Amino acid sequence: MDLQQVKQRFGIVGSSPMLNNALETAIKVAPTDMNVLINGESGVGKESFSKIIHQLSGRKHAPFIAVNCGAIPEGTIDSELFGHEKGAFTGATDKRKGYFETVNGGTIFLDEVGELPLGTQARLLRILENGEFIKVGSSVVQKTDVRVVAATNRDLLERATNGKFREDLYYRLATVPIRVPKLSERKEDIYLLFRKFSADFSETHRSPMMELTPDAQQLLMAYPWPGNVRQLKNITEQICVLESDNLIHADTFRKYLPPVPSGLPVLLGKGDAYSDGMSERDIFYKVLIELRRDVNDLKKVVFGLLDGNAEMPSNSIPVTNSTAMKMPQDNNLLSSGAEYKHQAETPVILNPTAMDEDEPEFVDAETFHHIPIDDLSLEAQELEMIKKALTKNKGRRKKAAQDLGISERTLYRKIKQYELD
Repeated sequence: MDLQQVKQRFGIVGSSPMLNNALETAIKVAPTDMNVLINGESGVGKESFSKIIHQLSGRKHAPFIAVNCGAIPEGTIDSELFGHEKGAFTGATDKRKGYFETVNGGTIFLDEVGELPLGTQARLLRILENGEFIKVGSSVVQKTDVRVVAATNRDLLERATNGKFREDLYYRLATVPIRVPKLSERKEDIYLLFRKFSADFSETHRSPMMELTPDAQQLLMAYPWPGNVRQLKNITEQICVLESDNLIHADTFRKYLPPVPSGLPVLLGKGDAYSDGMSERDIFYKVLIELRRDVNDLKKVVFGLLDGNAEMPSNSIPVTNSTAMKMPQDNNLLSSGAEYKHQAETPVILNPTAMDEDEPEFVDAETFHHIPIDDLSLEAQELEMIKKALTKNKGRRKKAAQDLGISERTLYRKIKQYELD
């Protein structure tokens, strides 16, 4: 059976190269008894691939069963998959066959296989290796002939590295890996899928077939579809049922699209430990504090360049908010201090947080090198900011609170907390 025949038989819509490649792999591996691991995000249609593999195999007349491993409680999953004997555990009033015994000769589809407990993984590995299993509460070894097609939306090798998935089981399952592309990787198929779903639902609900205006089509193509084909199908059905006008404009279509998180700055290279136990506000302060550390490091470099300039006093450098740091145009940063004489005449910003442009601050270079920058606690930074605001406003708490962007009552509470009276 060729690719187009498979698409027509199983209702597969689309012609993107990545989708075609996944289908061709499934068609080739189907007649064999090789284990298959289907990778893909939730909602891309992994179960459809498992049905294609079963229906095009020599087991097509034998049973097929799909099992969502993530939906079965850990305490009962062994019983569900392998069966149990009477009295094996509390509530086991009868002997029960498991899925692997029931589907003997057929195909079992293990969806979300990455959610299996480690103990269950060991039992599954034994079936894949020699077709043997033992019921819960039994000591009798039984045989079964089942083809396993597994699916996951997780990186199983990464989970294996973290000790959450058996590496030997991964290689047993992934004899032939198939990756199903997400919908955002099949943009040429999105409008085709919408048309297909619209036609299906208009017939089911006896409503006019939906049409999209050009601006609505652009919105359809630009949306990232985090829920993939399943999300597109659900939204199409909502529109077909709830909208009386069959011509859908962008504003109407937008009402049915859930908001997608905007691209906020990402903390790269820090790993999950960077934000463990921290709120978004704490993370934001942490970033600002680290930025301040980098600025202070830059100041030290500038002082190091200026220390050798005899024309410029290094112990009292005027600092204002209204001036800008002038860096040398020469790429050679190791040039003699004389080359910076014309830049030295321009005041250099050493304190971007100076409170008053009219009152320049003078920072001693020796003192500057000892500014503490290693105390990254939020309390210490908060205390420092309150002190600066009070100093700037000569103790006037109302104005200090305005500068800090907090209420006067909050400032009173903080002053009492840090014993600043």
